[in-house]
Amino acid sequence: MTHVFLGLGSNLEREKNIRAGLAALESLFGELVLSKVYESESVGFKGSHFYNMVVSLKTDLSIACLSEALKKIEDDHGRVRTGPKYSPRTLDIDILTYGDFVGVEAGIELPRAEITQNAFVLLPLSEIAPQKLHPQLKKSYADLWQAYDQGCQALWPISLPS
Repeated sequence: MTHVFLGLGSNLEREKNIRAGLAALESLFGELVLSKVYESESVGFKGSHFYNMVVSLKTDLSIACLSEALKKIEDDHGRVRTGPKYSPRTLDIDILTYGDFVGVEAGIELPRAEITQNAFVLLPLSEIAPQKLHPQLKKSYADLWQAYDQGCQALWPISLPS
């Protein structure tokens, strides 16, 4: 079993799509470890705010098969793949890390650069795995968060109603 971190995001029907994405992940992979959900401004385009979070799970799937399973979940929840890269999303699920793998597999570069570039990825990751080491940088996510310029991207925790 490989330990995987995923980033989830939505800025269209955010609560509904985050909940649906989590339910689909749980049905496929079983137990999930969840960060808080954070709201943040869109990055790369003008649009409504996103809900973002990080999920930890274990899987026997290869990177390619995991990617296909995640794309199916996104598609099942209305993801539109035409148009600009940076655009509104019903559901976006990214593989952040796949065990300690470093490199490109199935067209996916891991670990994802967004881990150290975006507060909405690094903060929730440091929350659920503070002592875990970034596979490439060999620094803990807590240390990476402490070194991050926390004033450059505004985000705030939100509570999803039960």
